[in-house]
Amino acid sequence: MDATERFREMLDASEKVVFFGGAGVSTESGIPDFRSVDGLYSQKYDLPPETIISHRYFISHPEEFFRFYKEKMIFPDAEPNACHLKLAELEKQGKLTAVVTQNIDGLHQKAGSSNVLELHGSVHRNYCMSCGKKYPLDFVLASDGIPRCECGGIVRPDVVLYEEALDPDVIERSVNAIKEADMLIIGGTSLVVYPAASLIDFYGGHRLVLINRGATGADGRADLVIRENIGKVFSQI
Repeated sequence: MDATERFREMLDASEKVVFFGGAGVSTESGIPDFRSVDGLYSQKYDLPPETIISHRYFISHPEEFFRFYKEKMIFPDAEPNACHLKLAELEKQGKLTAVVTQNIDGLHQKAGSSNVLELHGSVHRNYCMSCGKKYPLDFVLASDGIPRCECGGIVRPDVVLYEEALDPDVIERSVNAIKEADMLIIGGTSLVVYPAASLIDFYGGHRLVLINRGATGADGRADLVIRENIGKVFSQI
């Protein structure tokens, strides 16, 4: 039995599946990840991306932050790929209980998933730092320079920048979903971003599947490791 067949069998035997995904889920939709050879961290800028998308830099250099953010972090024309679409289908079947994602692109929702727990927020949610008024992504994209609310405040994306804490409610809901799962699929993530990566430690079952092109620190714990593009794997189940 090959790995894909075994994966399919494990899915068929499960009733509460949780998917935990990272940047590799969206690369097949044309969104570059951070850590691959041609990823964001390998490109040359005056400052490292970690600095530019940090809380401190955002507060002190908002114009430079938004220039980088609009050019390198937002992909409004990206479409869901086979992985996003299959996960949405599994949710509709009542088999998938939650998607826990480190991505901020909103592609899981675009594919039709409803219970999506976004650990690092979303580019589609934006709010005024002064009055709290909410704005869509189109407002930010159409803004010249720093997006500003009608009250004059800066409109910032509801994404978790470096130096900022994750939303405790999203963490709690993610932990509960993973604890209750009888199958955990980890896909498209190198599991090096903490605290997000530590959430998988709450899974206590025996159907831990890891789909990633490169090795991760959780390979030894997985019941099944598949070294393939995640879209290809999901298109075959």
